Amino acid sequence: MIEARTIPLPGGRQLSDVEALQAARDFHALMQPRRTVRDFDARPVPRAVIEACIGAAGTSPSGANQQPWHFVAVSDPQVKRRIREAAEAEEREFYERRAPDEWLQALEPIGTDWRKPFLETAPWLIAIFVRKWGRDGAGDKVKHYYPAESVGIATGILITALHTAGLATLTHTPSPMGFLNEILDRPPDSERPFLLLVAGHAAEGARVPAIERKPIEAISSWI
Repeated sequence: MIEARTIPLPGGRQLSDVEALQAARDFHALMQPRRTVRDFDARPVPRAVIEACIGAAGTSPSGANQQPWHFVAVSDPQVKRRIREAAEAEEREFYERRAPDEWLQALEPIGTDWRKPFLETAPWLIAIFVRKWGRDGAGDKVKHYYPAESVGIATGILITALHTAGLATLTHTPSPMGFLNEILDRPPDSERPFLLLVAGHAAEGARVPAIERKPIEAISSWI
């Protein structure tokens, strides 16, 4: 059996129980106002901010540390327009022909339809891909394990990082999303689109649906 190479656990001092509780409450307070936004300001966001947030996403745990994700950050207006046109074509087909009535009823309080102007207005689109397999140092094909779960965790960290940086986000999942492989020149045999993350500053006066989040008692059990 090969002995794993290890290093000392990185990080600073451990928090006391009181400090840990305060840190947890502070983080909850930071995340509490996070909302999905559909009204974006066209104001630019520096690439360095997006890079730092994607770097944070790259710290995510993954199956066998295979890190089966790829992020394509798009700011080019022409590419964003192509993405919008392709996404709206799929969304229109979905809303008008493929969506079950139950799903359309669930979306009514949110007020969405097939039109997605934010795909052009927002300064950044981040296309997130699941890498189904990769290559080892010798160039041989290596299957990735738990890639969807790993990419889902990384996406959550990315959304959190963007929120911490004061940016608004929207998770967009047109179905199917194969057009992203073509437009962004990603290999369809090894990568599949996971979601399209819209990022930027919320527009002045932006409004969001009046929703409520479930209380802790409804989302957790204690044994």
